[in-house]
Amino acid sequence: MKNNMPVSMTAGILAVLIAAQIAGYSKVALAQSSSPVGVWKTIDDNSNKAKSHVQIWEHKGVLYGKIIKLIDPDEPNPLCDKCKGKHHNKPVIGMMIMWNLKKADSEWWEDGHIMDPDNGKTYRCKIKLVDGGKKLDVRGFIGISLLGRTQTWIRVK
Repeated sequence: MKNNMPVSMTAGILAVLIAAQIAGYSKVALAQSSSPVGVWKTIDDNSNKAKSHVQIWEHKGVLYGKIIKLIDPDEPNPLCDKCKGKHHNKPVIGMMIMWNLKKADSEWWEDGHIMDPDNGKTYRCKIKLVDGGKKLDVRGFIGISLLGRTQTWIRVK
């Protein structure tokens, strides 16, 4: 079957389709950069080396996070022996370590909690995107935000 469409019209349609596809990718990239939802690489405070990947997701306007990968663990499939309650002696991989973060303003997600599997302690938590969504400042604290520390996580995807 012969195509009777002029070459310039075919090229025009092709250009519109390519532009629409690029615009779709741009929307996805923009949505990722404006939301903490995704996978983040954590950095160890002491060694300054990559430690794990944490997946953050949103459910009904609330953020949660779990460890999905450990980078160079001391032992394969470690258990959280210092954790208390339901996390005690459970696998670290797959463990929910962040919960109940709610959007507070244009920058911060707050009023949540984060658990450190290294020491088993739970802290209040707030997070905010930095560097155009490529990084995430994660602040864990006791009582007030001034009594805590901030880690910067790096977006993996």
